[in-house]
Amino acid sequence: MEFTAEMIAGFLGGEVVGDPAAKVRTIAKIEEGKPGALAFLSNPKYEPYLYDTEATIVMVNRSFVPQRPVKATLVKVDDAYAAFAGLLDLYAAHKPRRSGISSQAFVSPSARVPEDAYIGEFAWIGENVSIGKNAQIYPQVYIGDNVRIGDDAILYPGVKIYEECVLGNHVTLHAGVVIGADGFGFAPQENGEFKKIPQIGNVVLEDWVEIGANTCVDRATMGSTVVRRGVKLDNLIQIAHNVQVGENCVFASQVGIAGSTKIGRQCMFGGQVGVAGHITVADGVKVASQSGIANTVKTPGDTLMGSPAYRASSYQRAFAVYKTLPEMRSKLAALEKEVARMKEALGEK
Repeated sequence: MEFTAEMIAGFLGGEVVGDPAAKVRTIAKIEEGKPGALAFLSNPKYEPYLYDTEATIVMVNRSFVPQRPVKATLVKVDDAYAAFAGLLDLYAAHKPRRSGISSQAFVSPSARVPEDAYIGEFAWIGENVSIGKNAQIYPQVYIGDNVRIGDDAILYPGVKIYEECVLGNHVTLHAGVVIGADGFGFAPQENGEFKKIPQIGNVVLEDWVEIGANTCVDRATMGSTVVRRGVKLDNLIQIAHNVQVGENCVFASQVGIAGSTKIGRQCMFGGQVGVAGHITVADGVKVASQSGIANTVKTPGDTLMGSPAYRASSYQRAFAVYKTLPEMRSKLAALEKEVARMKEALGEK
């Protein structure tokens, strides 16, 4: 599709600086802009690219004042980053969606699949599965018996949904995601072996959940592992059995949440954060990358760092001291020698 600067400004409530008839048909980063591309500038460190970019139109914040002449047409908006994200939504919405069931897919006669859904090659749809309107099931997806999937869900190639799990509306699962595999439950025996504890629960993903490639959400031992509305999980994350993740949480890659832990609403975890089992994390908690949460976090809105994690302000002060430990050790050794010489001079042993 093709858009003019005037059309973009009208859609976003912005103003045009330059040619209102300038046309774009694709999107690009400002440093990789080409003729016919739309880019945006919101981070000041990327401003130097603005003066050399080949992009035809660049969205900027309304308050932005260029320091040199700009050959691209500018569209000024209140928030360039948010406006660009909105345009990406519009762009994605206009991409054609597939429909129909491939002759190379298996769909159980008892499954309920609407006419506008898409089922790709070598997908397997089990007994009594219910699939919502406009769902997109890509090739090699496995959907086990009695699974329920809401409207507008997208399951990319290789996704596996075990039996009895429930997916809400607008759920997106990227390649290799596994929903509902057994939780890691084994009971130690007197002879040193481990007896498997049957995992008879399921997983519930509420509306607007998006999960990155090769992430696993384990089924509950009993009851449900629950990922609430609006949660966004990155690639390579592990959510263990009976965990509950609150609304609109965001976890970066390689986060691991141990069993039966409850995470509050709107929490943000950096990459490789580890959370112990059977604890609770309050709403709005932010955790820095590679931190380890060993105990319940009671204070909403805390920012934590370290392993074990504690408040970032205290951690930063402690780390500032930690970096000087070699110098402090040298000074301490020198003081000990000086004290020893003084004692010797005074005739003390």
